[in-house]
Amino acid sequence: MKFKFYRLTILLLVLFVSAEVFPCTSILVSKGASKKGAPMISYSCDGEFHPHLRITPAAKYKPGEMVEIRGWRGVLGKIPQVPETYKVIGLMNEYQLAIGETTFGGRKELISNKGVFHYYPLMRIALQRAKTAREAIKVMTTLVEKHGYRSEGESISIADKHEAWLMEIVGPGKDGIGAIWVAIKIPDGMVSATANMSRIHEFPLNDPENVLYSENVISYAVEHGYYDPEKDGAFSFSKAYNPPTEEQIRYSARRVWSVFRRISPSKKISPEYSNGNTKLKPFDLYIKPDTKLDVRDVIALHRDHYENTKFDMTKDLVSGPFESPDRWRPMKWKVDGKLYAWERPIATQQAGFVYVSESREYVPDEIGGVVWYGMDNPYTNVFVPIYTSVNELPRSYTIGSLKQYTRDSAWWAFNFVANYANLRYSYMIKDIQKVQKEIEDLEFDLQPAIEHTAEYLLRTNKELVDDYLTKYSVENAETIVKKWVALGDFLITKYNDGYIQDEKNRPQEIGYPDKWLKKEAKEKRKQHKLTETRDGDKEL
Repeated sequence: MKFKFYRLTILLLVLFVSAEVFPCTSILVSKGASKKGAPMISYSCDGEFHPHLRITPAAKYKPGEMVEIRGWRGVLGKIPQVPETYKVIGLMNEYQLAIGETTFGGRKELISNKGVFHYYPLMRIALQRAKTAREAIKVMTTLVEKHGYRSEGESISIADKHEAWLMEIVGPGKDGIGAIWVAIKIPDGMVSATANMSRIHEFPLNDPENVLYSENVISYAVEHGYYDPEKDGAFSFSKAYNPPTEEQIRYSARRVWSVFRRISPSKKISPEYSNGNTKLKPFDLYIKPDTKLDVRDVIALHRDHYENTKFDMTKDLVSGPFESPDRWRPMKWKVDGKLYAWERPIATQQAGFVYVSESREYVPDEIGGVVWYGMDNPYTNVFVPIYTSVNELPRSYTIGSLKQYTRDSAWWAFNFVANYANLRYSYMIKDIQKVQKEIEDLEFDLQPAIEHTAEYLLRTNKELVDDYLTKYSVENAETIVKKWVALGDFLITKYNDGYIQDEKNRPQEIGYPDKWLKKEAKEKRKQHKLTETRDGDKEL
C-alpha cells in the first residue's frame, strides 16, 4: 500500500508542477445557492499537460509509519502517517469533501525554500485525512505550521455537504516555516469565484464560525511594511499579500466579472474594474445569484469567452473569418515597442481538466458524492459523472502523454476535436455542441434512475453499490470517448480541403463569410479584383 501511495504522490506532483505555471478558475456555490441544496465547487486546471484521473484507496497504517512528501527534484520531507486515510477520486473524497485551487502568486519574497508542502500535495493530504471543509482547513494549516509551505500564493476552494469555504495562503518568506492564511465561509445563498488573484479583502477578526485565520496574518504584514494601520484603514489580505497590478486585474478579474454578470444579470455589474483600473473597488467576494444554480449551470459558466459582451473573443480580428475564440500563447505581445495582451477567457484550450463537484447531504455518501469531470477545453468537451464510491476508473482517463497522440486517451480525443475545429470554427462548433448536448442531456436525464437503483441496492445488497456505480461511471465515460473519436472522424470527413460535405456527402464550396470578403476586398482590392469572368458574372 505504501508503494502505491508513494508512486501516486510522484505522479500527482508531475501534474502539480506542470499546472503551477498556468492559471486556473474556480467557482464556489453555497448550499443555499444550489437548486438541490448541495454545495458545489468547480476547478479548471489550465496548463499544457496531459492529466491522469486517479484513485487513492482508503488505507490503515501502523503507528510510526511515515509519508514521503516529494517535489520535482525528490523528497522534500517526511511526515507522520495517520492511522486511517480516506479514498480520494481526483480531488474529492468518499465523504463528499472536494478541493480546488487557483494560483495568485503574490509577493515573490514570501516563497519559502524550507517548507515541505507545495499546495497540491497539501490538498491531497487534506482529502485523505478530513471529512469536512473545516477539518480540511485545520489539517492543511496544522501541517504547514509544523512542516512549512513553499508554494506561491494560493486560493483554495473547499466544499463539503454543508459548507463552501475559500482559503487563501502565502508563505512566510525565505527560510521560513509556517504560512500566512485566512479562510472565509461563503455565506448561505451566495456564489463566489476566483481566478488567479487574491479575492479576500477585509474580514472580521471575531467571527470564528465564519472566518478563520493565522495568528500572524496582520502582524506579519505590519512588520514587513505591507500594511500600516494608521494610514491604510481596515486590513485587507489581498492588498497586503497580493497587491494587484493592472495586468493581473485584466487577466483575472475579467473572469470573475463574467461569472457574476451571468448569474446575476439583474445587478448589471460594470466590468470597469476588470479593465485594470487599480483605483476602483474590486468585485465583491461573493454575490447572490438571480436564480439558484445546478451542476449544468456551473458547467455552462465554464463555457465562456465573454460572448455577447464588448470583450467577445469571437469578434476580434485574430478570431479570423470563422470566429475562433482561442488565442495562442504567449498572452502578451509587442508592436512598435508597445505592450499588448490577449483576453484571458474562462474556457481555454489550455485546460488540462475541469470538474464540478456536488456534495449532497440528502443522499448517502456511497451515492451522494459525484465529480462531473471533463478533459481538455470545457467549451468543446463532455463532462462525465464519476461517483466517489467507484473502485475503478475509465481506462481512457488514466492513460496518455503529450509525447504521443493516441485514440485510446480521453484527453487526446477531446483535444483533437477542439483543435481541428479551429479550421472552420463557426461551422464545426455547431456540430460539436449538437453531440455535446445530446450526451450531457442523456447523462443528466439518466442520473435519477441510476441513483434510484443504487439506493435500492444500498438497502438490499450494500456490497453491490460500489460495483454498480463503478460499472455505470466507467462504461458511460468510455462510451462517450468512443463517440468523441467518431465525432473527430466525422469532422475530418465533413470539413476537408476547405470544402464542406452536404447531407449526401457532396463537397460544397462554402468559402468565407461575406463580411470577411468585403474586408479583404477593401484592403487588397487591386490584388484580388477581376475585370472579366468566363461565365459572364459581374465584376468581383
